Amino acid sequence: MKVVLAGPPRSGKSCLREGLKQAIRHIPGAPYPYVITACPDGEGAWFQETAARSPEEARQLKTEYKKSLGGFTPEFVKRVADSVANCTLPLTLVDIGGYPSAENEAICASATHAILLAGDTDEESWSQRLEPWREFCGKLGLRIIAEIHSDYRGTEDAVPVLGEDGIWRGSVHYLERGEPVHERPTVKALAEILVRLVADEEK
Repeated sequence: MKVVLAGPPRSGKSCLREGLKQAIRHIPGAPYPYVITACPDGEGAWFQETAARSPEEARQLKTEYKKSLGGFTPEFVKRVADSVANCTLPLTLVDIGGYPSAENEAICASATHAILLAGDTDEESWSQRLEPWREFCGKLGLRIIAEIHSDYRGTEDAVPVLGEDGIWRGSVHYLERGEPVHERPTVKALAEILVRLVADEEK
């Protein structure tokens, strides 16, 4: 399973990625959640841990890393697309940029599933912000596992509920760097859903 984490910019995708990784690692017998950072924004898998220890150091390293990558160059896109295509581990999380671009299409061409995340205070607005990403997933044949409202100012989660269309929907609150995101009820629930799906795929 190659699961794309997608949605508009500043929704908390990188925080969710790190939270899912940690939550999955706390599940006995779960596969290792391999992470591919597919956006040249300087927030690789190392960033969250560094930010929790030293925010200033993380900002400095992020700036230097972004300069070295040079943005969505053809070389960057090919390298990441090849990484996604060639990864054979049971569970891979692919953290992509915040726009359904041609570059992201190329990167996600070999992916299998998606979790969509959008932040907004109004329930209807956040759902509408996911529409371009639903189209993106449809175009690439990605099965949408969940659609999650990133409620930054909220104080509690709404644990995902399975809809008649087979998509889990809920909310997660305050996705912020340095916070114990892996302890959020929605993140724990998503981790368990992913582990079950991997087990089903392997049967």
